[in-house]
Amino acid sequence: MSTPAASPRTSTGVPEVTNRFGTPWDPRSWRRPEWLSPKVMRTELLAGLVVALALIPEAISFSIIAGVDPRVGLFASFTMAVAIAFLGGRPAMISAATAAVALVVAPLARDYGLDYLIAAVILGGIFQVVLALLGVAKLMRFIPRSVMIGFVNSLAILIFMAQLPHLTDVSWVVYVLVAVGLAIIALLPRLTTVVPAPLVAIVLLTIVTVAFSMAVPTVGDEGALPEGLPTLFFPNVPFSLETLEIVAPYALGIALVGLLESLMTAKLVDDVTDTHSDKTREAWGQGAANIITGFFGGMGGCAMIGQTMINVKVGRARTRLSTFAAGIFLLILILALGDLVAMIPMAALVAVMIFVSWATFDWHSIRPSTLRRMPRSETSVMLVTVAIVVATHNLAYGVVAGVVLASVLFARRVAHIAEVEGGEVVDGVRRYTVSGELFFASSNDLYSQFDYAGDPDKVIIDMTHSHVWDASTVAALDSIEYKYENHGKSVEIVGLNDASQEFHGRISGHLGSGH
Repeated sequence: MSTPAASPRTSTGVPEVTNRFGTPWDPRSWRRPEWLSPKVMRTELLAGLVVALALIPEAISFSIIAGVDPRVGLFASFTMAVAIAFLGGRPAMISAATAAVALVVAPLARDYGLDYLIAAVILGGIFQVVLALLGVAKLMRFIPRSVMIGFVNSLAILIFMAQLPHLTDVSWVVYVLVAVGLAIIALLPRLTTVVPAPLVAIVLLTIVTVAFSMAVPTVGDEGALPEGLPTLFFPNVPFSLETLEIVAPYALGIALVGLLESLMTAKLVDDVTDTHSDKTREAWGQGAANIITGFFGGMGGCAMIGQTMINVKVGRARTRLSTFAAGIFLLILILALGDLVAMIPMAALVAVMIFVSWATFDWHSIRPSTLRRMPRSETSVMLVTVAIVVATHNLAYGVVAGVVLASVLFARRVAHIAEVEGGEVVDGVRRYTVSGELFFASSNDLYSQFDYAGDPDKVIIDMTHSHVWDASTVAALDSIEYKYENHGKSVEIVGLNDASQEFHGRISGHLGSGH
């Protein structure tokens, strides 16, 4: 019997290992993933714990806004966070039940009940997946910087405003606790960053209020915490066209608001962390997370700017582990440690959120020196975005209004760039020179820039220094030719670049007779 050949060895004496393709692999070359290092794991887990603590009162509040049991919002926050940790395209971003989605579904829950709300959440998730596959994430490039700044500033204002009910008609002790909490959060990082300052503030203020039996509002006062795990939930609604007509508008609202808020937040986290994220994956990941959340009886959600800023700015988290940990810790806190969590004074969480609001606001954008240098149009777009978001409490309205206003102001500004210069008549020919970008805004005045009656029989329009962008410009050029022909004169258009020539030649003369 022949003896098997010994395994080949490397020059260091270590047996050579090959994969199924026969490629040598040295086990010593394996590198542990960054998130497995003890230091990173500690940072990620502690950040996730702070986020989980902040999620509890928020989820309960959003459930009340939506008109459903607090468990619906809490379970949504758990399933959204865990699902997006695996499916999302932006590591360290937190997704959970949000006020934006709660506002969208509140009328549906009030008029038709929980089952229809869950059906809308599932359908909204499907819409998000479809929109992601259609490339909706690429539209983010059309959101101007001024709108982004308005988005960030309005979010900071909304976060702060959400804390005001917890500071109204309360004992003076609450204000002292909030002030102490803010002091801890602001000053502790100067001494140590081993433990997140917000977590220290929450623990210390809880110990103080319990030890001295202070009668202050607590997390338990916000609503009852669940006592069991979420289970599969299938909405009891008839599968009919009538049902679709009821839930589809709300589902589309969930999809659009959720995608807009999530993609804007992802872009903000990209800027904060100096990293890039996959926006298309984030879009369909949000959809998949909402589908999963719906089938577990959750109210749906999207990215949360406040908790995300706690995670990446305060907690300095950078990986998916923090997002996953936030979801798991949330479930552990409300099930295993519900009695302790209920004792946390709301003042501690208010202090955390006020600090997040302060850190989120772009203070540089409102400095007098910045406002003096910034074009008024840019400042106007930012202010309009902030005003509409704060007035409606709907981020989608503000962002859409900001983008529309920015587009209008841009079109108005660019419209004045196009110019027409008429030269002297040479050998019976007058030559016009058109320069600038020609589109619907700038080409509307093009028609009136020529002397149809006074020009000679031969006219040349030189467009070497211009570009034709749309059908409105082609229609304007057709109108100019038509007007000269009515005066018995010939006109020749020359100098079009290749793209403009191809576009003009393809549709000129086929735009109707509206001259």
